[in-house]
Amino acid sequence: MLTRIDLRGRDVDPRSLLPRAQLDVSSAVEQIRPVIDGVRHHGVDAIQEATERFDGIRPAHLRVPVEALKEAEERLEPEVRAALLEVIARTRKVHADQRRTDVTTQVVPGGTVTERWLPVRRVGLYVPGGLAMYPSTVVMNVVPAQAAGVEGLVVASPPQKESGGLPDDRVLAACSLLGVDEVYAVGGAQAIAMLAYGSRGTDLDRELDLADDCEPVDLITGPGNVWVTAAKRLVRGVVGIDAEAGPTEIAILADDTADPRHVAADLISQAEHDPLAASVLVTTSAELADAVDAELVRQVSLTKHTERIQTALTGEQSGVVLVGSVDQGLRVVDAYAAEHLEIQTRDARDVAMRVRNAGAIFVGPWAPVSLGDYCAGSNHVLPTGGCARHSSGLSVQSFLRGVHVVEYTEEALREVAHHVVTLATVEDLPAHGQAVTARFPSGGAA
Repeated sequence: MLTRIDLRGRDVDPRSLLPRAQLDVSSAVEQIRPVIDGVRHHGVDAIQEATERFDGIRPAHLRVPVEALKEAEERLEPEVRAALLEVIARTRKVHADQRRTDVTTQVVPGGTVTERWLPVRRVGLYVPGGLAMYPSTVVMNVVPAQAAGVEGLVVASPPQKESGGLPDDRVLAACSLLGVDEVYAVGGAQAIAMLAYGSRGTDLDRELDLADDCEPVDLITGPGNVWVTAAKRLVRGVVGIDAEAGPTEIAILADDTADPRHVAADLISQAEHDPLAASVLVTTSAELADAVDAELVRQVSLTKHTERIQTALTGEQSGVVLVGSVDQGLRVVDAYAAEHLEIQTRDARDVAMRVRNAGAIFVGPWAPVSLGDYCAGSNHVLPTGGCARHSSGLSVQSFLRGVHVVEYTEEALREVAHHVVTLATVEDLPAHGQAVTARFPSGGAA
C-alpha cells in the first residue's frame, strides 16, 4: 500500500527524497485576499457575507450567547464531560510547569537588567470545524494561554447548520468548561480577518450591536485548512500568529522489534484526519514494512473513514523509507522533522533522546500519537511541514514576551560611557554618544 524509498547503502541527503504533502499556500493567499480586505474595510457586513458564501448560513449575530455555552455544557454526555475534564486537568498540570519567572542580573554594581515575562493581552483562538470537530483543540489552545496569564481569550469556530448557526456543541461545551465566554460563530479566512482587524471595519464611529462587536486581538493561534493558513499569512505583522500549520503528519522510526499491528494502527490514526495527511514509516526491517503493508490492507477496510484514509496513505506524502541502521534512520527523521514522531525500536528512550527535530516524540509501544492528541498532558498544536527544525509546538511560552528592564545609576553609566561613545562613533551615530555625554556636562564621563 505504501510507496517505498530504499536508502540502504546510500549516503545521501534525504531531504529532497522524502515524501511530503504539497500545500500551495501562495495561490490560496491571492484567492483569499479579497475576503481579508473586505473584512478589514467593511467589518461585520463582510464577515456575514463570507459566512453565507462559504458556510451556507447567515447567523443572526456573530457572538455566541453565553447561555448557549452553558446549555451546550449541560447537554454533554457524562463520559464526554469526564474525558474533557481529564484532558483539562492533565494539560494544566504539564503547562503549569512551563511558567517563566522574572530574573534580574547585576551586570556591574549599580547596573541591572531584569527580564520580565509579560503575557499577550488578547488572544484569538481558532478552532476548525471541517472534516472533524475538535473540542480537544479548545483545551490545547486555552490552557497554555490561561497559564501564561492572558487577560482576553476569544474563540472563533465555524457555524454549523445542524447546530442552528452555532459552532459545534462539543466545542462550545469545552469553552464553557474552561471559563471562556467570548466565542464567535465565524470560521475560515473571515474568522482570521475578524480576529486581526475586529468587526467594525474602517468606520470606527459605527454603532454595532454588542453581539457583533469583536475587538482585534494581538495573537492568533490554532490550526486550520489551507484558507486559514493563507489568511494567517496575510495578517501576520498586524497580529502575531503561532504558525502556518499544514496537514498533519506522523513518522515512525521502527526496527524489527516493532509490532506491525501497532505501527499500522498509528499510521492510520493520522491518515484519518485529512486526505493530505502524511504517514511515513522509517525502518531498518523490510520484513516489518511487508507486515505493516499487510496490516494496513486489513485495518483500513475496517475503518469508518476508509476512503479518506486510503487517499492519504497512497498519496505522495506517505510512504516507507528503508534504512540500513537506526543511526541512518535518525538522520532521516531529523531531516523530515515530523510533527509527530514515534520511536518503536530497541532502547527506544535512548534513541528518542538522540532525536533533534520533531514537534513531539512518542517513546515505545505504549505511547501512541493518539495519546498525545488527547490525554498525555502534552500539547497537540505542533509544527508541520518540516518546521520542527526551527519551531516549537504551542506552549505557555507562545503567549509570553520577554521584556528587558534596564536600570543604571549615574556612576554605573559614567563608568561605561566611553565605550558607548566609542561604538557610536564607529557606527557613525554620534548622537547616540551625545545622549550619554549630555548627562555629564562637566566632562566627567569616564
